[in-house]
Amino acid sequence: MSDHLHRNRTLWLCTALHAFTHIYQIALIPLYLLIRRDLHLESVGQATMLVTALSIAYFLPSYPMGILADRTSRKKLLGFGLAINALGFISLSFAHSYGFALVSAVLAGLGGSFYHPAATALIVRLYPEAPGKALGKAAIGASIGFFIAPIYAGWRGEMAGWRAPVLELGLMGLVGAALFLWFAHDHVMPPRDAKSTAPKERLFPTTALWILFIASAFLFCLRDFAGAGMATLASLFLQKAHGFSPQQTGLAVGSIYLASAISNPIFGGLSDRGRIRWAILVLCLAAATMAIFPHLGPEWFTPALGIFGFFFMASYPMVEAGLMEAVPDAVRGRVFGIFITFGGLLGNLSHWIIGDWVQNLGPAVAAAPRNYFGIYAILALFILLSLGGLACLHGIHRREETL
Repeated sequence: MSDHLHRNRTLWLCTALHAFTHIYQIALIPLYLLIRRDLHLESVGQATMLVTALSIAYFLPSYPMGILADRTSRKKLLGFGLAINALGFISLSFAHSYGFALVSAVLAGLGGSFYHPAATALIVRLYPEAPGKALGKAAIGASIGFFIAPIYAGWRGEMAGWRAPVLELGLMGLVGAALFLWFAHDHVMPPRDAKSTAPKERLFPTTALWILFIASAFLFCLRDFAGAGMATLASLFLQKAHGFSPQQTGLAVGSIYLASAISNPIFGGLSDRGRIRWAILVLCLAAATMAIFPHLGPEWFTPALGIFGFFFMASYPMVEAGLMEAVPDAVRGRVFGIFITFGGLLGNLSHWIIGDWVQNLGPAVAAAPRNYFGIYAILALFILLSLGGLACLHGIHRREETL
């Protein structure tokens, strides 16, 4: 197989795994109220905590997974990670207590933690000439997964209860993992240059670089908090304040991610010729859409969520490409592992925090759309504050080039 075909095949197989990874991240979102009733939970916050627990387990091991991604077969990490992710969902479908459900969610999240450090480093290694475009193509998988998950889960959950879609998605993931391990090829390690040879080399050789990196990770976790919060808040807002069914909610929330299947490769490619200005554009437009959203009429909710996702999700391949370009290949897995640990742990607390906030509103207050205006405005502000992370990444890139 030629190098070109090998690279393309590997890229599209990673794209398929990306879809499964994010299907499992948000499939439970339209099922919150069904899970609460079935497991006799005291509050909707307990149901949203399942997604937060999954997310914590997803992001907490990111640095150890980054170490493995720099030292071992990335193909095996990706395939076995998906299998563990799927088994967690299968286990969750049989849970009849909240404790068992939490353990299953954690197992699913642990499996998901294998993906991003290995896949991001692998894709940038395969396409060093256009990492933004390549990561944008891989992000199509995330868009498809994010879109399919709430629609499928909401439709099947309304038809057959929440356990049916959880079990079915888990079984699909096992099949996907087997196919990936069968057909994917391990990358060929390129000759290492002087900058990336020493295995004991520090991730960042100066204190200033560490400060810039930590600052960028923290600032982008505000973006992640807002993005995760948008999905959970929209689910609760549509059902509690506008009487949407789980199926209608799944379709609306899924629209966040559908349009990003187009925007990710487009903006990812454009950003290879101007990373910062394109990232600023999409994040500012996403923040404006988020702030406006709760003021709209119900007929505009699905299009508005689609517009938000079109711009917001496109920021991910741009930022990831910028980070990967700023550091040597030998440390990319570890650097990305630390980076998404910040965004994952802090950002995905939003599922639990927003669920608890809505619960504390009480039924009467939660039924009034105007009571959601403030929280949407705060989330939009978080997106704008995350723009500071772009300046930090630019500073890392400039200083690394001079070392």
